[in-house]
Amino acid sequence: MPLPSIPGYNRLTKTHKYSAAGIAAAGAAAIAIAVVPGGDAGAKTTAQDLPNKPVALTSQKADSQAHHEALVKQSALAAKQAKEEAAAKKKAAEEAAAKKAAEEAAAKKAAEVKAAKERAVQQAANRSTARIETVAAAKDTKKTYPNNLDGWIRESLDIMKQKGIPGSYNGIYRNIIRESGGNPRAINLWDINARNGVPSKGLLQVIAPTFKQYHVEGTSWDLYDPVANITAACNYAAARYGSMDNVNGPY
Repeated sequence: MPLPSIPGYNRLTKTHKYSAAGIAAAGAAAIAIAVVPGGDAGAKTTAQDLPNKPVALTSQKADSQAHHEALVKQSALAAKQAKEEAAAKKKAAEEAAAKKAAEEAAAKKAAEVKAAKERAVQQAANRSTARIETVAAAKDTKKTYPNNLDGWIRESLDIMKQKGIPGSYNGIYRNIIRESGGNPRAINLWDINARNGVPSKGLLQVIAPTFKQYHVEGTSWDLYDPVANITAACNYAAARYGSMDNVNGPY
């Protein structure tokens, strides 16, 4: 049976053509049954048993479309979950790195503070050691003087300089030679002081009360000690005459 002439039929897809053909065939069969009264059961059965293939194809296409959409949604969900997991891992890694960096910075700072304290302690110890060494060196380099008239005068002059007592080498030497001739054990037993029981003694012939009054701290309390005798006599002369240099006779 030729297919009916349908406007635009040639532009339909193959599936649409099958569907249209099926519908046309079914319609024709129905018309045939209605026109032929008392038709046999075989003809009727044949018309009713025609397969509706185009309808089945349409259903399969719908199922395929739904399955495809489900796969697309599932794929999108999986991609979203993977992206979220990657973001979470990245964030965790960044937080761990930041924590590690903070711990390292804190440890570095603590080490620097400790090192600074240790340097300060070491520097203080070095300064203390340096002071001790300086004092020891000063003691080791203490000035020494010969044990003679020249040495006694020079040592006395250094002490006088520290105490602010005026006097010169020549002034001291001149008076020593006149008073005792340079003998530290000299004693006057004939002048008025001797008659009064307080004889003059030593290089510059000092009596005991004068020595005691004008004794200079740091020197011996022995009246016969050359340095103590010279220094006390110069201290007395400075108080009474301005300086031993101004003494040119008995004083």
